[in-house]
Amino acid sequence: MSHGTLADEIRRNLGELSPAERKVARVILAGYPSAGLETVASVAERAGVSGPTVLRFAGRLGFGGFPEFQAALRSEMQEREASPLSLYEAAGVPPGDSDEGTLLARSGATFSTAVARTLAELPAHDLETTVTLLGDPKRRIVLRGGRFTHLLARYLGLHLMQMRDAVLLLPDRDVERTAALSGLDRRDVVVVFDYRRYEPDALALAQLAAERGGKVVVFTDTWLSPASAHADVVLPSRVSSTSPYDSLVPSLAVIETVVAHVLAALGPSAHDHLRRTEATARRIGLV
Repeated sequence: MSHGTLADEIRRNLGELSPAERKVARVILAGYPSAGLETVASVAERAGVSGPTVLRFAGRLGFGGFPEFQAALRSEMQEREASPLSLYEAAGVPPGDSDEGTLLARSGATFSTAVARTLAELPAHDLETTVTLLGDPKRRIVLRGGRFTHLLARYLGLHLMQMRDAVLLLPDRDVERTAALSGLDRRDVVVVFDYRRYEPDALALAQLAAERGGKVVVFTDTWLSPASAHADVVLPSRVSSTSPYDSLVPSLAVIETVVAHVLAALGPSAHDHLRRTEATARRIGLV
């Protein structure tokens, strides 16, 4: 695969598949990733095609057969579930560069490549849709972060609060969070940050928002959060790092890109809102 997940590869090749092979692709994408681990006979029955069609589908993706496709899928699923501990134990002790220049060069190469690839692979349509949704003054923006990614949710939320009204960071306390989510409706845009190891509440929140008719934007990694199944927009980022911890640097670059475009889309209204917030902050002695 050139980059991304097997799901990405399947989507990129849909136009090259025969009608019958596209049926197989849709069955696998609809139940991704578990559907891809079923038997050839089971996938064929669900897609309404023959067994050989399933085998040809795998061949179209460059695999020697369906078992090879499934092996690649299992490997991807193991990467999805990786933790800092498992990554540390798999790689051993990180190299201790005594030369500061070597350390900086290695970090620079890793992070710059991850950011460049993330932005190059970012679907333009999804970026444009995100900007449209976040810049719509008739919609409320609700942001949810995770164990580490609450930092990203807060960062994006604080920027949006300076540009527009109706921006809510989900509170941590159960009663407050429940109250905030009880009022979700079709006017809401729920922004979910969820990276491996994925958190169950992210999936539940995305599903709830979709059921209520709201829009869902998911920031995630290249293996895709399960919440992506209910998303209108998915913005994946590379997480390459020089440590066992996944890097959020590329995701921050995506957020900065979104912020810049939302500001431009809002135009004079964002300027007016910034001016009012600045005046209010001065009035109450915060600046």
